[in-house]
Amino acid sequence: MKVVCMIPARLGSQRLKYKNLRKIGEYSLVQLAIRKALRAEVFDEIWVNSESEEIEKIALQEGVRFHKRPQNLADNITTSEEYVYEFLKKHECDYVVQLHTIAPLLTIEEIKKFVNRLLSLKYDTFLSVEEIILECIYKNKPINFSVELKENSQDLTPIHKIAWSITAWKREVYIRSFENKKCATYSGRIGYFKLNKFSAHVIKTEEDLILANLIFKYFFRDEL
Repeated sequence: MKVVCMIPARLGSQRLKYKNLRKIGEYSLVQLAIRKALRAEVFDEIWVNSESEEIEKIALQEGVRFHKRPQNLADNITTSEEYVYEFLKKHECDYVVQLHTIAPLLTIEEIKKFVNRLLSLKYDTFLSVEEIILECIYKNKPINFSVELKENSQDLTPIHKIAWSITAWKREVYIRSFENKKCATYSGRIGYFKLNKFSAHVIKTEEDLILANLIFKYFFRDEL
């Protein structure tokens, strides 16, 4: 069973300029993801997927492979489905695990457990999620509570939010779904992997980066 790790790391970004080169502690976001993938020791190959020559240099210096993304798949309009499909068409594997640079607090142990569970249960799509045990509302209507009764939070039905910190797909199912013009991201038999709250924290803004640095400093500085 061949499992490939793909780390998407586009240089451009709208909300946080040069996001993948920004640092958590002493490491850039892309370096941190690469080193965790290597330390996990669960992947047959590790690829950084980017259009950037600068990020290519980092990938090769860190000892992993580099996939040159076509320039037309490196803008703000391109969807993840498109660049994942393009990658999978060029790399043979049974599963691809997308390890996002924007989740710097994801632990090495969680990466190991995620891949081991994927191979054990053989899902076609495996999504990481954050469990929320609080009253939640969608379109002004309660989801997991009733306005007729105040319950203690621990008695509520948990809600699970997709985190995107780490995701996996079975290659043949993803490609078939995409080519049949179906949603490949949620294709086939879907499973869910619960992360801790810190691991589900993703960086989109400067504030997200500041918070991640503070948490990393006090809880994760010995992770690598």
